[in-house]
Amino acid sequence: MADPNARVHAVLEELVAEGPEIGLQVAAYQNGKLVVDTWAGLADPATGRRVDGDTLFMLSSTTKGVTATCAHVLADKGKLDYDRPVAYYWPEFGAHGKDRVTVRDVLAQRSGIPQTPVGYTPDWLTDWDRMCRGIADLTPMFEPSNRTAYASLTFGHMVGEVIRRIDGRPIGKFLQEEIARPLGADVYLGVPDEALPRVAVLTDGPPAPADYDARMVGEPAGSQVARVFNQRAIQQSAIPGSGGIMSARGLARLYAMLANGGELDGVRILSPERIALATEIQSFEWDEVYHVRVRRALGYRRERDCGPGAGKSAFGHVGGGGSFGYADPEHHFAIGFAKNYFTYNTGGGGPPQRRAGQAVAEAVIAALGGW
Repeated sequence: MADPNARVHAVLEELVAEGPEIGLQVAAYQNGKLVVDTWAGLADPATGRRVDGDTLFMLSSTTKGVTATCAHVLADKGKLDYDRPVAYYWPEFGAHGKDRVTVRDVLAQRSGIPQTPVGYTPDWLTDWDRMCRGIADLTPMFEPSNRTAYASLTFGHMVGEVIRRIDGRPIGKFLQEEIARPLGADVYLGVPDEALPRVAVLTDGPPAPADYDARMVGEPAGSQVARVFNQRAIQQSAIPGSGGIMSARGLARLYAMLANGGELDGVRILSPERIALATEIQSFEWDEVYHVRVRRALGYRRERDCGPGAGKSAFGHVGGGGSFGYADPEHHFAIGFAKNYFTYNTGGGGPPQRRAGQAVAEAVIAALGGW
């Protein structure tokens, strides 16, 4: 069999050459070993800085799987109960009929509050306390626990604030101390100064129709994200719903740990029993905001909904723009895919383009012999 890395690298180069992709990065583990780790294109078109294995990318909602893993670590320690009301840990959250919203509801996207706070602008993203005060003051759009309504941005602040109220650490610090550093995974919720030069520059695709943005009541920056998420202050802020910054290698390593029952290279992060509880499907129903049906577990998507090529045992998350990461325990497999061309695929003319994530996942799985 030809070198898997070389085969996948050729596909990345083709995608960049075809356009509109600018910079791409993919990593995959099988049987606990890094078997694909390759990249192509530019991290910064203005300067010509090229992508390498250490380049960091903002991966939008792909971050949700990382954030959920933080919550499950706390639950595994016996400190977080999924079926407690959020207000048990964060009393202010109980205002305006949210007193019955449980942690499980939030993780499963059934909190009833998919919207951003009243008066929200992207400037709020650098102020954690302001965001949380705004979320606590929200009135549900939908009956909590009753319907799925995807909270694109506020999911992360709800989960993160519960973690902070229980543990005392902000979620960015919790992630580093409990998961990222022990595992050696290059994954951040708030990039430290020394890592900023490694962050790829985002480029927005064609703008979405106005009615699309109007319907997306919970997006942090509408369908145009580059002008917000290329700002240093934003990159250094914890945005655990849709603004984590990481390498494909770091994301794949986190999911390799999960695919391996919570342990990798002698470092145990979660128990197998906790992973089983965290990945039970909670719902497969119509989403009131995004108008799709998605298999949802506790903070993870499940099966084919968590990314291209995912099998029946898979869990993880996709992100706006086309990034994704997931674990597939049945195949002892994990993958992370990162990119800096950000589009919602809402049109814009021109010939149809290959979906980069699908092409890359197919190439990785084929290079490993398929299943």
